Amino acid sequence: MNLSEIKSALSELNEVVFILPSGKQIPPYFHVTEVGSIQKHFIDCGGTIRKESVINFQLFTSTDYDHRLSAHKLRSIIELSEEKLGLENLEIEVEYQGDTIGKYGLKFQDGKFLLTSTQTDCLAKDKCGIPQEKPKIRLSTKQIQKDACIPGSGCC
Repeated sequence: MNLSEIKSALSELNEVVFILPSGKQIPPYFHVTEVGSIQKHFIDCGGTIRKESVINFQLFTSTDYDHRLSAHKLRSIIELSEEKLGLENLEIEVEYQGDTIGKYGLKFQDGKFLLTSTQTDCLAKDKCGIPQEKPKIRLSTKQIQKDACIPGSGCC
């Protein structure tokens, strides 16, 4: 989900609900403590220099149990961030404290924001020796020719 998509989704809502990949709801007294632009400039294991940019939201829960962030207020925070930081319409990454700080993707479904699991990956599989995965074939879907491989046919 990118910045314009979250702003559009927020315009349809009164309350903001975030759901973790486990299905557990982030407590409704969460704060958005940061909205920022993150640039990553790196070299992959194959020697290719790369750049990535995302918009980062940091969610935080504390003991302020009466705190409630309305959809209108979150949209205002995003618009102020766009103005002051010059944010582009990039993908959103969400940080939330679990056992450690987790980084999640973001999706909007049924009036709720779903934090989606993210994965690491090798960006240079062709250069560092990681074999490509072979397609998995389900034998039950393959049509077997009659008499294709019978004893004495030479196919076995």
